[in-house]
Amino acid sequence: MSYEGSCHCGAVAFEVDAPQPTQAMSCNCSHCRRKGFLLSFVPESAFRLTRGEDSLRSYFFNAHKIEHMFCTTCGTQAFARGAMPDGTPTRAVNLRCVPAVDLDALQIQRVDGASF
Repeated sequence: MSYEGSCHCGAVAFEVDAPQPTQAMSCNCSHCRRKGFLLSFVPESAFRLTRGEDSLRSYFFNAHKIEHMFCTTCGTQAFARGAMPDGTPTRAVNLRCVPAVDLDALQIQRVDGASF
C-alpha cells in the first residue's frame, strides 16, 4: 500500500510506500504551531519524491537537525528531512498535504516542542 501527497500548487509531489497513517503528531513549537502541521514520520527508504526537487528550498531553525523543505512557488511545506534519535534517516510528512487522509479520523499525539 502507498499514499501520495503534494504541495498546494502541485510542483512538489511525493509517494510513501506504507499504509496511510492513523496517527499524527501535533507539535506546539514556534514553527509547527504557526504552520499547523500534522506530522507522520516514515523511514527515508519508504519516501519517494516524484516531482519538484528543483522547486524545493530548505529552512533550518533551533538545533538545525531537521531540514524543512518548502515549495518555492506556493510556500507549502509538504515534508521535512531528518533523522530519528538512533540516526535512522526519516521523513516527516505533513499529512495536511495528503488528500486521501481523513484528518478528522487521526489520533493526535500532542508534543510539547515549545519546551525543548
